[in-house]
Amino acid sequence: MEYVVEMQGIRKEFIGIVANDDITLAVRRGEIHAILGENGAGKSTLMNILFGLYQPDSGRIRLRGQEVRITNPNVANDLGIGMVHQHFQLVHNFTVTENIILGIEPSRFGIVNTRSASRRIKELSERYGLNVDPDAKIEDISVGMQQRVEILKMLYRDAEVLIFDEPTAVLTPQEIADLIGIMKNLAAEGKAIILITHKLKEIKAAADRCTVIRRGRCIGTVDVASCSKEEMAEMMVGRPVFLKVEKEGYSPGEVLLEIKELTVLNQSKRPAVKKISFCVHAGEILGIAGIDGNGQSELVEAITGLRKIQTGQILLQGNDISSLTIKERIDAGLAHVPEDRQKRGLVLDYSLEDNLVLEVYGRPPFSQNYVLNRPAVRHYAKEIMQYFDVRAAQGSVTIARLLSGGNQQKAIIGREISLNPKVLIAVQPTRGLDVGSIEYIHRRLIAQRDAGYAVLLVSLELEEILNLSDRIAVISQGELIGLVQADATNENDLGMMMAGIRKEADY
Repeated sequence: MEYVVEMQGIRKEFIGIVANDDITLAVRRGEIHAILGENGAGKSTLMNILFGLYQPDSGRIRLRGQEVRITNPNVANDLGIGMVHQHFQLVHNFTVTENIILGIEPSRFGIVNTRSASRRIKELSERYGLNVDPDAKIEDISVGMQQRVEILKMLYRDAEVLIFDEPTAVLTPQEIADLIGIMKNLAAEGKAIILITHKLKEIKAAADRCTVIRRGRCIGTVDVASCSKEEMAEMMVGRPVFLKVEKEGYSPGEVLLEIKELTVLNQSKRPAVKKISFCVHAGEILGIAGIDGNGQSELVEAITGLRKIQTGQILLQGNDISSLTIKERIDAGLAHVPEDRQKRGLVLDYSLEDNLVLEVYGRPPFSQNYVLNRPAVRHYAKEIMQYFDVRAAQGSVTIARLLSGGNQQKAIIGREISLNPKVLIAVQPTRGLDVGSIEYIHRRLIAQRDAGYAVLLVSLELEEILNLSDRIAVISQGELIGLVQADATNENDLGMMMAGIRKEADY
């Protein structure tokens, strides 16, 4: 069997950290080959080496049987290797065509010939079922369409090896299904597709083979059809993982959080949240489902005090907290796991212990007469680290930015739950995490609900929303489209509602 790509004995070390340790990968023509691994396992590093962004310390790369040295991404492009990064590399006020030809503009007498490029893009778009308008501006098309532009960028450059880095993070279920269809079309044409992901369900739906990486080492390559999700998860984390969330029956108590006719403006002073009303009970997880950018961020910012409300009320245990400060809301029993753990969740240059007392350092026993009681702070931090399984090389004095994504997230969740909040708002609590960390955080959120508190879960992962929630509120373009019982709906119905098709409340 001839391989298009062979990476043999690849090693890459960053100051004190071995990211890739003697990894071997072989990808065939016409296959979708998944690379699976925990956060920080070395998946992206390996692909960045193949794409020329990093140079390996040792090992070799063979392309179509010939050894090659890929010194930068331009060399990779010339060799027929393309990559769609997690964060798209597009100029928003350029057209689709202008973005695709950027850097390789076809010109005649010094004048850029966009017409011929546009024709070729249209042909490629139709051939692979991408349905992209070459003349549309990037700022006017959906995130799913922007991703297709990135794919067209690779095809326009005649890429034979296409690398996708976590490609479904910002897509709806329908867009994910479309993307898998597109990848299968590309593979059928003889392209080699490499898919970096931590989503087992998508690997089962899309991939032919899967290489599992754990802590920088290659654990093995399996045929996806004959390997279960549970087996792949165990290869990835080194122990059995429970993929289904176990929880007690649903028995809601009193209303702890009530949102009444809430309207919130976005940065452009337009309504991002439009007269939304709902409530969350004690002993309940209410999931908020919606495509990214449909008002979820503004809603959470309004509830937590990060953004002013235009009209409406926010009631916590019957008390109006709409005009309270952030600190007053925390003291009243509100806790918040923010969407971006690095921008909003942690002060990255503070120690872990200082991050864990950010909201309580002014209370006894953590300070007296404006002086921190360091032993009390350290004791509190160590308790949270032990209880929430936060692992840090130097313990509580470790600088926050040196922790892995999973440990940063567990630290934030530990800090917020340790406040004993009446209402916990968890936004994208498992974004970018591996199955081991996801399993752990899901158990903690269920425990919070079972202890009689309220959890408002905001997530773009429909599987997560369906698994954890008791009820689900669906938002589209800032409006509440419907409220449904989680056990009486499915991904397809939710996807339709996320697209704006209303469903009457059944609660």
